[in-house]
Amino acid sequence: MEKKMIRSILIANRGEIAVRIIRTCREMGLRSVAVFSEADADALHVRMADQAVCIGPAASAKSYLNQNALLTAALSTGCDAIHPGVGFLSENASFAGAVQKAGLIFIGADPDLIKLLGDKIQAKETARSAGLPLVPGSDGPIENVDEAIKVAEKIGTPLIVKAASGGGGRGMRIIRNPVELEENIRIASSEAMSFFSDGTIFLERYLENPRHVEIQILSDGHGEVIYLGERDCSVQKNYQKLLEESPSTAVSPKLRETMRKDVIRLFRKLKYAGAATVEFLVENDHHYFMEVNARVQVEHPVTELISGVDIIREQILACSEGRMDITQDSVTIKGYALETRVNAVTPGKVTIFEAPGGPFVRTDTFLYPGCVVSPHYDSMIAKILVWAPDRKLGLARMSRALRETRIEGITTNIDEQLTILESPQFRSGRFGTSLYGLLKTE
Repeated sequence: MEKKMIRSILIANRGEIAVRIIRTCREMGLRSVAVFSEADADALHVRMADQAVCIGPAASAKSYLNQNALLTAALSTGCDAIHPGVGFLSENASFAGAVQKAGLIFIGADPDLIKLLGDKIQAKETARSAGLPLVPGSDGPIENVDEAIKVAEKIGTPLIVKAASGGGGRGMRIIRNPVELEENIRIASSEAMSFFSDGTIFLERYLENPRHVEIQILSDGHGEVIYLGERDCSVQKNYQKLLEESPSTAVSPKLRETMRKDVIRLFRKLKYAGAATVEFLVENDHHYFMEVNARVQVEHPVTELISGVDIIREQILACSEGRMDITQDSVTIKGYALETRVNAVTPGKVTIFEAPGGPFVRTDTFLYPGCVVSPHYDSMIAKILVWAPDRKLGLARMSRALRETRIEGITTNIDEQLTILESPQFRSGRFGTSLYGLLKTE
């Protein structure tokens, strides 16, 4: 689609990411149109947007995942573009294609690239062809148990079964003994079919306690790929990220430069436009390509704090006009940033909400006193971030910020985050993806 100036964006999402996008729209002089389910009628993003449209009942399938309702809302309100945010339809190739077919701009990746990168097997082959290192595993999908046995004999155990279209731990099983292969392949494929309508699976060597490190880029689709540093997302619970920091204590200057070159080479090959993240597993100063997230990430504010770049702004420009306001030379990455995700353990009405303040503290949220946290959607209700010149001060600042935060009326995971943050293991900087499990067993 020919790139053009836009004046009005429909935000096909909810919660803190919708609020985040609205703020950038205001700074850019763009009109924002919010959508909301019946459960979100009084939500903060609805109050903040220039216009808001109800798109259905509480269930996501009948509202935020209802492609026809979203397109109708965009067209009826005179929007030029749709921003999908994160989750929901942000990496849905058919939705991106439908947006373009309707004559609107999709603030995200091209539909063909979403489809390519959303299939982990195809993404791995693309990365391999660009010279990126991969975790040893099957060369393609596993069709039967005999193929799986051959892979196991070649690379040994432990192994991990992964869904080609999966994410969030769905369709994943760890195999420590070859006799477990048949049952776990069947379970993983069945789960993948249930959640993603695609039962395709593949095998990789399972790295016991690696670091999960991702590289943030912005690209204009014409060969300009801007590197914005890495984020360490190793602290996870059931494959869901809890804390993210930058820079990673596991990445040496030499490895950082190698990863930077790999990612830039990959995205120049893809001719990608917009924001994206490449995820790696890091072990013993070696990195292995894992996947590409063809969208903005939940943890993008970590990178914004260390780079001074408004990632949403540059994403909008790249996808709508084929250009960006920044260059690699204009970006200076400095200091240390940390994000903690505040999740609701129980839904309900928030009676008191007091966000932390002070120097270099940022809170992205949709909370306000009297708002209702719905049981129908993701449990994340806020992201608290800090910037500091170094990690030691950053950790102290985050401890202070979390203790300063008051959320009453519902139960949150703030105490759990403090336990992780103040643990000797996390503070040492020497940990891996098994950190949460180790803390829970102590």
